Amino acid sequence: MGSFKGHVLPGTLFLAVGAWHEWAAAARFAADPRGFRLRAWNPVDVGGGGAPAWLPAHLELYVIAGGAFLDMCVEVLYSTHLHIFADGGINPAHLNDLEHGGMLLMFFLFGILALLSQKTRVCRYLPLPEGALCLVASTAFMAELLLFYFHSTTHQGLEGYYHYLLVVVVALCVATTVLGALLPASFPVDIASGAAIALQGLWFYQTAFTLYGPSLPAGCRRDADGHIDCHTHAAQERAEQLANFQLFGLVFLVCAYALGCFAVAAARHGHPDLATMHAKHVAAMEAQLAGAGAGERDRFVGSALPLEDTAI
Repeated sequence: MGSFKGHVLPGTLFLAVGAWHEWAAAARFAADPRGFRLRAWNPVDVGGGGAPAWLPAHLELYVIAGGAFLDMCVEVLYSTHLHIFADGGINPAHLNDLEHGGMLLMFFLFGILALLSQKTRVCRYLPLPEGALCLVASTAFMAELLLFYFHSTTHQGLEGYYHYLLVVVVALCVATTVLGALLPASFPVDIASGAAIALQGLWFYQTAFTLYGPSLPAGCRRDADGHIDCHTHAAQERAEQLANFQLFGLVFLVCAYALGCFAVAAARHGHPDLATMHAKHVAAMEAQLAGAGAGERDRFVGSALPLEDTAI
């Protein structure tokens, strides 16, 4: 992954899956808010159909399993040039690639397990419930988090800071998928899970363009060994502040996309219960605000009464 392409490929997979997960969660909730249930993956015909007949229903799982397998082959076979072992042990020069391959293996296993747990033409091999699939997905994200936290490649300086922010984003993916198993009827958890996955994909893209592309901050350069070196401490701080701003911008973009998905889904698949639930929620908030206002008035009048009695 220590290259532009090595970050763009997994970033594309995470972004595609996360964006689809956000839309699917919004569409399912808008279509049936009372019967909403969280899903670890979403079929193509979610939200009332309308998908082309040639698209397989399990397309998301095919993308996850196939993309993870392809990227794993790139890391283990192509990047190592099959020089995996040296001097009777693992080649330390390619330990980084093998770690990435192990992480991708976890996502590949999630895709395969999810496929086997579905009703196919053959039979239902492994009937895992959605909660169990969420835990399997969280295990894959946890493996990714541990990889980037305890990396054999010691990232320092600006590279280390970008990878630190990546660890934070991956931790959000772990938290949302675990909450998905604990709160299977929560729409906020479901759409937050998709948002975290999409954010991870966008951050992979941002890392690729900043560290390995044309967007290297001013005052920093890449040396002959491929490491990022900032000339001064001020340049290092400025680059880290820029990274914070970039992450904030991507978070804003993901949230705006989630709101857009919900708006479009409500317009296309809006169930009558959705408007009813919204009206009840607004009425409850207005009643709460009115009660709070009345309480403030009573407290003000009560505090003023002793003054009036004293004046009399």
